[in-house]
Amino acid sequence: MTDSYRLAAVMGWPVAHSRSPVMHRYWLERHGLDGDYVKLAVPPDRLGPALRGLANLGFAGCNLTIPHKETALAFLDEVDPQARAIGAVNTITVLPDGKLHGANSDAFGFIANLKAGAPGWTAASGPAVVLGSGGASRAVLAALLQAGVPEIRIVNRTQDRAAALAKQLGADLKVLPWEQRNTALAGANLLVNTTSLGMTGAPALDLSLDALPAAAVVNDIVYVPLETPLLAAARRRGNRVVDGLGMLIHQGRPGFAAWFGIEPEVTPELRARMVATLATP
Repeated sequence: MTDSYRLAAVMGWPVAHSRSPVMHRYWLERHGLDGDYVKLAVPPDRLGPALRGLANLGFAGCNLTIPHKETALAFLDEVDPQARAIGAVNTITVLPDGKLHGANSDAFGFIANLKAGAPGWTAASGPAVVLGSGGASRAVLAALLQAGVPEIRIVNRTQDRAAALAKQLGADLKVLPWEQRNTALAGANLLVNTTSLGMTGAPALDLSLDALPAAAVVNDIVYVPLETPLLAAARRRGNRVVDGLGMLIHQGRPGFAAWFGIEPEVTPELRARMVATLATP
């Protein structure tokens, strides 16, 4: 190992399914950097010691996936304001003094993917409808608020949970019951599914798009399958669609830049490599 060698990782439990090493190793190869990005299977009760051990083991930082994004906040020395507002961290950088800095790049990844997949989309164009109020929804809502979307409607199966999320984000969001999901689409400029409904192995998303304007963009953050039934239905009626794979790829950019010192690009070759991994569990 040379002095220029840099090491990063993804921590999760389980973590074998993670596709993150594919894109980070692609960027390392593309830029001729000496380093690696590995998977670390870390049980929930060992997260604290694992994070504190990053500096001693020579890691520049790590990504976090389920179930560590929220619990990691307790072990960090510094937390980015947006990550604090979202209530979750997915990108950790080991600072020169060994302290741990936490950030959330999911919001960045969501907006970057949306703009790349639907060129010309602007936050000011109209209301957004967000299905779900889980961890992914927090990042999506934070991104839309920061972008300046004029009206955001949250539709969730548990209305109280959605209301609590809106209060936590400190924003004037319109919370609607699941029974109104179809009519909630009227006049919307953007529809985002943050639930697992429609994912391979999960129940279907029961949603009629009849009220959705033809000019609206439809984004499903699910990427297995790459084209969910929601995206297929939207495409058939002429809506522009954005799949969830780009969010996964774009969210990796800030971490790579922090750890390896180069701002990476999302290329067609990288996307092709990532798509190829979706064929394997």
